[in-house]
Amino acid sequence: MRKMLEEKLARFEELERQMTDPAVLGDSSRIAAVAREHGSLSKLASRYRRFKQLVNEIVETSAMAEGDDVEFRQLAAESLPALKAEREQLWNELLDMTVGGEDANRTRCVMEIRAGTGGEEAGLFAGDLFRMYKKHAESRGWKVEVLEASPTELGGFKNCVLAFEGEGVYRELQYESGGHRVQRVPETEAKGRVHTSAATVAVLPEPEDVEVDLKPDDYRKDLYCASGPGGQHVNKTESAVRLTHYATNIVVEMQDERSQHKNFAKALRILKSRLYEHFRQQEHEKRAQERKSLIGSGDRSQRIRTYNFPENRLTDHRIGLTLYKLDQIINGNVQPVTDALVEYDRAQQRDAMGGMD
Repeated sequence: MRKMLEEKLARFEELERQMTDPAVLGDSSRIAAVAREHGSLSKLASRYRRFKQLVNEIVETSAMAEGDDVEFRQLAAESLPALKAEREQLWNELLDMTVGGEDANRTRCVMEIRAGTGGEEAGLFAGDLFRMYKKHAESRGWKVEVLEASPTELGGFKNCVLAFEGEGVYRELQYESGGHRVQRVPETEAKGRVHTSAATVAVLPEPEDVEVDLKPDDYRKDLYCASGPGGQHVNKTESAVRLTHYATNIVVEMQDERSQHKNFAKALRILKSRLYEHFRQQEHEKRAQERKSLIGSGDRSQRIRTYNFPENRLTDHRIGLTLYKLDQIINGNVQPVTDALVEYDRAQQRDAMGGMD
């Protein structure tokens, strides 16, 4: 944690320097990205900077308390309790703010939901998750944007991509990454048998432009005619966009918008998020520091949760959480689940980090 805080503070101070750099100030898009990243780090960095100051003040004051000057010893002894109390409070705040890892304080993220095994029922379940997260985000006051959606004939989704923006958005939603299993009686099931199907969710932190150095030469851009419903337009206009990143072979396709420009902008956002996640995971593996707690690694194939409709039960397998109010949760009241996951991670981190010295 201390190393991560040092890196965040160094990045924050570098952004402070950039915000006074004439070259950056003259570039409106770059200064906007720098300002956004600076703002997202501000709360954490300022608290850690003050924490470091307090550590030094306590060392100096403790030395004064053991010195020869009686008056200084008395003043130091009177000051130490307040300094230590402030240090402890800041340490607890820093622990809470770093729950969820180095990207916990990001205010933007991308969520990809894909239907898994189970045919049309899996697509309907993916649609249920889509609406659940959208309602949850709206109740939290977050901005929600649908970047991509491939609907099924029965009203579900083969896959969809959502972008969220707001305070605490990645800290909470990152725990949704993994395999989600549903058990219920499909409407098309005449004999009333319970079927099991699945969907996968991946939540990626959305980086600022200054964090992902992506140049036009780094990827191939292909244009093609959109497919699916949409009348004559989809057959005549090359509005669909496919981006292929050469180094990683990551491919992003976008055809939701009629405008090629809009499809390209959305595809670029998704590509940057996937690249950021790709290189972040590479770095974690190289350092061998990725935590292996019950919260999990975010592996999409990992089954993290079961939604049992006949029993109105939701079970999160990572922390052994069972709630018999699935009807409320699937309608957007995800907060009880999120709070339990964050609290579990917070307890794990406190145990792992120990004291503040």
